[in-house]
Amino acid sequence: MTNTLAIILGLLILGALVLDLTFGLGFALFLARRFADLVEWAAFWR
Repeated sequence: MTNTLAIILGLLILGALVLDLTFGLGFALFLARRFADLVEWAAFWR
């Protein structure tokens, strides 16, 4: 992954998070829970 692509991807994720928190859609909590599950799953396979 190039630096430019990483920056663009990071900005897209950050922008989606800002929109979610601004409009109160509730996806941030859902994504945080799913990310925690992913980390736990990855730790299991380590």
